[in-house]
Amino acid sequence: MYKLLFKHIDNSGLIVFRIIFGLLCALEAFGAIFTGWVKRTLIDPQFTFSFIGFEWLQPLPGNGMYIYYMVMGFLGICIMLGYKYRLSMLTFAVMWTATYLMQKSSYNNHYYLLVLLSFIMIVMPANRYASIDAKLNPALKSISMPSWCKWVFVLQLFILYTYASLAKLYPDWLDSSVIAILMRNKANYPIIGELLQQNTVHYILAYGGILFDGLIIPLLLFKPTRKYAFFISIFFHLFNSIVFQIGIFPYMSLAFSLFFFDPKLIRKFFLKEKPFYDGNAISVPKYKPILLSVFTVYFIIQIILPMRHHFIEDNVLWTEEGHRLSWRMMLRAKNGSTRYTVINADTDKKIKIRLDDYLTKKQQRGATTKPDIMWQFAQHLKQDFGKKGISVKVFVNAHVKVNGRSRTRLIDQKVDLANEEWSHFKHHNWILPSKLD
Repeated sequence: MYKLLFKHIDNSGLIVFRIIFGLLCALEAFGAIFTGWVKRTLIDPQFTFSFIGFEWLQPLPGNGMYIYYMVMGFLGICIMLGYKYRLSMLTFAVMWTATYLMQKSSYNNHYYLLVLLSFIMIVMPANRYASIDAKLNPALKSISMPSWCKWVFVLQLFILYTYASLAKLYPDWLDSSVIAILMRNKANYPIIGELLQQNTVHYILAYGGILFDGLIIPLLLFKPTRKYAFFISIFFHLFNSIVFQIGIFPYMSLAFSLFFFDPKLIRKFFLKEKPFYDGNAISVPKYKPILLSVFTVYFIIQIILPMRHHFIEDNVLWTEEGHRLSWRMMLRAKNGSTRYTVINADTDKKIKIRLDDYLTKKQQRGATTKPDIMWQFAQHLKQDFGKKGISVKVFVNAHVKVNGRSRTRLIDQKVDLANEEWSHFKHHNWILPSKLD
């Protein structure tokens, strides 16, 4: 085991990955500003739906979030160039995690992946070559790294893709109905729009997604299939980028291929002047027990966390309990009609609530379909009226459609959500039983 983890190998893949990773971090941050995402998601809303328990994390006032994202963009450039690498990486990781936790109306799995990767990259010796740090401090320069640096990425990807594949093994995906729904709003795409409406294409995408996610890591690890798997990966991720427009995630996924190919090939294409390391040194550091303990705990959590919805009552597609942080990607299409009724606890007088007065259109989609956001909005209403000296009860009348089924009542409208407690690891009985099974 020690030989596998601490034997030194050429570090060309990690060095090139750092450069691409930093560039993508910069593009993600600057792109969020110039596409209007920061304005729509963090500046326009009166408040954001943060992850429960992190309500204190709210966007900076005024134009502060523009500055925040500009700083993250410049940190991405520092990471790419390998300048003050550890500090830049740590600062980016903290800032990105904060902005991830402060809002979930625009939730994407690649935001979560970037959180994990940012903290992993802090401990990687990724600035040992082709970096400003190595130029300023030649003693830092190295052409090798311990092999655990590679296997951390491989294991993380294996967990991600395996769960993504397993999550698709349910009726609405297997009969391609959820794919058909997801493709309806792509009909106006030039060239491919009409093709994406074909039933045969829906089945190809449904079963192709299961096979790709389930097999891509083993196929990349196996040398005879590596090249073919890489070309399939290019097509798969570019398709996702064009059709679903999910930011840097497809390109980050392609960059991971650097850890599967022979370092000689990586050096040949990207770092021609770099000496190649072909030694077999094994260097076990003094901090080995800490390193092994931290990564053991980390990967145990990564394995257990996506399974938690199996131990929570009812169907996760309906309740959303255990959905996030579980690599459940593009598995459902939901819409709903929801009315919030606020009642003065002292006078029993009803107070009319217009969602437009409180929430952006994007936030309203969550507040009409997702139980946790409904609960959070009820808490917000309670606090908002509490500031005016009015004690209130909040009742929710919600009817939700999942994957094209008929609308069904989601919340027990007799329960005052403003005075309910939230639990991260158990079912909430005010979510009515689903009829999905």
